[in-house]
Amino acid sequence: MSAEKPFWSSLSPTEHEFQYNPQAAFPNFKDAQASRAAINATALTNLERRADRAYGEHALRKLDVYPAPAGDTLAPVHVFFHGGYWRAQDKQNFAFVAMPLVAAGITTVIANYELCPASTLDGVAESAIAAVDWVRREASSFGGDPRRISLSGHSAGAHLTAECMAHDWAAAGIDPTFIIGAVMISGIYNPRPVMGTSVNAEVRLTEDIALRRDVERRPVFAKCPTTLFVGGLEPWHWIEQTYRYSHHLHRSHLNPEVHTLPRWGHFDILNEFTEVGSPILRSVIAKAKQA
Repeated sequence: MSAEKPFWSSLSPTEHEFQYNPQAAFPNFKDAQASRAAINATALTNLERRADRAYGEHALRKLDVYPAPAGDTLAPVHVFFHGGYWRAQDKQNFAFVAMPLVAAGITTVIANYELCPASTLDGVAESAIAAVDWVRREASSFGGDPRRISLSGHSAGAHLTAECMAHDWAAAGIDPTFIIGAVMISGIYNPRPVMGTSVNAEVRLTEDIALRRDVERRPVFAKCPTTLFVGGLEPWHWIEQTYRYSHHLHRSHLNPEVHTLPRWGHFDILNEFTEVGSPILRSVIAKAKQA
């Protein structure tokens, strides 16, 4: 009996690239980051930043901490993982994420992680998990509460957030309830379709690595309140990744919220962090500040 073909196998090469390479679907992708350049520069200039804290030996195992104003109690901590299809981008371009969170009393960490092709996706995922573990261990040194850490990520960063939820923290003697909430934005959760795109020239996925890093197939150990967002203008196969992963969370006895936001594409959806009261910003703040 032949193995069942993956649901994307009937796509033509051109359509497959469109569905699974956001830069192909949105050729003006650079405009979104450019539109946020001024507010990002303001965040870098005006926020207190403890930059380039190393959480390992690799040159990219560094993160920036944006402490909340000192208070009578330890502040909740939020860790954000940027996108870039596991092969691009830098934490400094996402300082704008910290601005509304710090204003809400949330210490914010923007993390770099290992990138392909110098590292495999195994190394990328392992570095993201190591970043969260470092934050857990060091949170109190910058006024953060190690028992109240929430996560979010965009695109590949959403996958890395899911990797942190799928990590077996208890096997290392760590109670996973320190992760109190997660928000995933326009994520890719099953990496296997990437193998059919031009992106794989840099990501260098093999079948073994792709299956190992497929968070749709793995147990969820950090069983925290979770919300998934995706842009309504994104290709439907990309949107389906969000709904497929939400079903996996249901099978793992979680009850995630899932939202398709009609006006956003893959890259400009992060503008939600610059809009007071936007659905994503409200969700991130709520997850971070819950008891």
